[in-house]
Amino acid sequence: MPGDDLQALFDDAVYAYTTGDFAGACAGFERVLAGEPGHFEALLSLSLAHYRQGDFARAIQLGHQAETLSPDEQRVHTNLSLFYMRHGDKARAEHHGLRARVAGWKGNMDKPAPAAGEGPLAMAQPKLENLKLPAKMPDMPWKKSPPVGPASG
Repeated sequence: MPGDDLQALFDDAVYAYTTGDFAGACAGFERVLAGEPGHFEALLSLSLAHYRQGDFARAIQLGHQAETLSPDEQRVHTNLSLFYMRHGDKARAEHHGLRARVAGWKGNMDKPAPAAGEGPLAMAQPKLENLKLPAKMPDMPWKKSPPVGPASG
């Protein structure tokens, strides 16, 4: 199936989901997956559509299929955490909740963007003073070693 047709099917399924037609959304996402079995977004969306219909076991199964395609995707683990919690398995829900946090941290390892205020409207910065170091450091009597030998006195 050509890519444009798959995209149209996917868009129609997303529309069905957003209007609350979860059965129609499931059918649409399954058609997309029939044309492209590795379509990650369709698989993830299909799992959510089954969840919204109350079919938690199928949602979990599809969520794990999505996990095999993208094991470090934060949304996969967030969804699995939600699915397991509604299914009544708190331990697995917490496990996937933690994996979602870790995936979020991994995905946020880029250098921070410059602050929005930089540019012509940036806040004034204090001018640094030129510091002149002394030629000789002052005596520090507390660092001197005590005299060695017999004490005079």
